[in-house]
Amino acid sequence: MAGRPRPGGERGQAGGRRGAGPRWWLRDCCSGLGGLDYSEVDVTAMARVFSYVDVTDSGFIAAVLAIAFNPFFWNVVARWEHKTQALSRGFGSPHTACYCLGTVILLLNCVRSHCFTEAMKSQPKLEGLDSHWAYYSGLAIMAVGTLFVISSFLALGFTGTFLGDYFGILMEAKVTCFPFSILDNPMYWGSTAVYLGWSLMHASPAGLLLTAVVAISYTIAVLYEGPFTEEIYRQKQKGAKSN
Repeated sequence: MAGRPRPGGERGQAGGRRGAGPRWWLRDCCSGLGGLDYSEVDVTAMARVFSYVDVTDSGFIAAVLAIAFNPFFWNVVARWEHKTQALSRGFGSPHTACYCLGTVILLLNCVRSHCFTEAMKSQPKLEGLDSHWAYYSGLAIMAVGTLFVISSFLALGFTGTFLGDYFGILMEAKVTCFPFSILDNPMYWGSTAVYLGWSLMHASPAGLLLTAVVAISYTIAVLYEGPFTEEIYRQKQKGAKSN
């Protein structure tokens, strides 16, 4: 999941969320990427990874769907709640509704992790990664990712982590402590690091490819959520000034 938003910026991860304002890129760089010479791109490593991965395997497809579904689900439900307050009315309070949605998101993340692991087990290992150095490197990366995820959760709290702002539970001050002091979206990227480390520990090309899918899904979530979250806090600030 992801970290939660802070006033004046994007959300601080799973999934989280951001800590800096939206970034803009010059569109005319490399003529919109059309000026790149793709014939110079070395695709040997990627081709080797794909040679070990059966993307038509049912377990792999299930993992991709689980990875893509989670951020789609929480964004759709959260925006629907922000627009209608239906969950808050149904559960009797915004806090109860937020805790219930957060629990569902955690369960979906467990399903995603299970599908990810099963997809790795059903496909071959990469000999070059099936070694002690790769195992312990993956373990270290996984430990760092876990640190980012847990520290983000502790800094933001449950409602701060699980979409409390969409329920009207807004944070009073910008979160600037670790890990937000050194990294944007630490819960998202911490979660990605956990999957990367897990893949290296299993010497799994399928896991590495699925980790890339995780990173892409989080990147889309960051770009999608940021402007909406900023608008929530702008409305709050305007309301405070008018009062």
